[in-house]
Amino acid sequence: MKKKTSAMLKITSLFLGLLLLVSLVAACGQPGTRTGLSGKLQIFHAGSLTMPFAQVSDAFNELHPDVEILAEGAGSATTIRKVTELHKECGVIGSADYTLIPELMFPDYADWYLIFASNQMCIVYTEKSQFADEINSDNWYEILQRDGITYGRSDPDQDPCGYRTLLVWQLAEKHYSVPGLYDSLYNGPGDLMRPKETDLLALLESGDLDYAFEYTSLAAQHNLKSVKLPTEINLSDENFKDFYGQAEVEIAGKEPGEKIIVKGKPIVYGVTIPSNFERMELALAWVDFLLGPDGVSIMEANGQPAVIPAITNDESKLPEPLRKYVK
Repeated sequence: MKKKTSAMLKITSLFLGLLLLVSLVAACGQPGTRTGLSGKLQIFHAGSLTMPFAQVSDAFNELHPDVEILAEGAGSATTIRKVTELHKECGVIGSADYTLIPELMFPDYADWYLIFASNQMCIVYTEKSQFADEINSDNWYEILQRDGITYGRSDPDQDPCGYRTLLVWQLAEKHYSVPGLYDSLYNGPGDLMRPKETDLLALLESGDLDYAFEYTSLAAQHNLKSVKLPTEINLSDENFKDFYGQAEVEIAGKEPGEKIIVKGKPIVYGVTIPSNFERMELALAWVDFLLGPDGVSIMEANGQPAVIPAITNDESKLPEPLRKYVK
């Protein structure tokens, strides 16, 4: 009887040991499990990346709960100047226009970027907007010029959506063959400007603004009605890059008083890690997650299709863990 009891105890102990081992192994892959990464990661990003980047960070934190992520959204030029002019600590820069990274950050604050997502321009509105039941892709420019109509755009010196709006207006003048259309919209009494594109949404929802020029991703994320603009002017298609390039605007450059010329081109987003960030392992892990399957799914669910493979300016300068994502 003693031998039988002893054998049963050994079997029970073995079973419990195996159960504990399986539980520990399984826990290693579960959300909330402690990993080797810890510390603060500051992310500065375009306003139009606010929702997807928040979701990416939430998913990242399920794998790395000891990393505290602090994110700030602003116009992309303003976002970059927080690093280059205000010298704020930052681990990741997400820009709605990748060209602002080399224009404003190279060579002192970065020497590489990755193009990772795309978008297109549209006009958003609500049921409260005047002529909401009438506006379409053929008559929008006529409706915006009617008495009492207000339409918004973001500041071109701070936000790519702002100068892209001006590019759309220039291209619309050519596409619809309406001489003087750009000047009419630019100088129109209903034209309202705010620092970044997301600042216009509250005005739209309150009824203080009838229409706003935005990205289609924001229309989808905020359940807004939108006018789909023709491909010839919405800055979405590589096949129209030569036509887009006929439009250009002047915006603030790197130094006070300096101006740079921005030409029309398809909308693509860029990401980089400032070269002076001390916790490079945190930033690399986050960008790696952004470019991986989970990050791609989140971006696409938010109306910002991924660029696959990602595109870089110089693969030799790209951190080794990120090279798997480029051509």
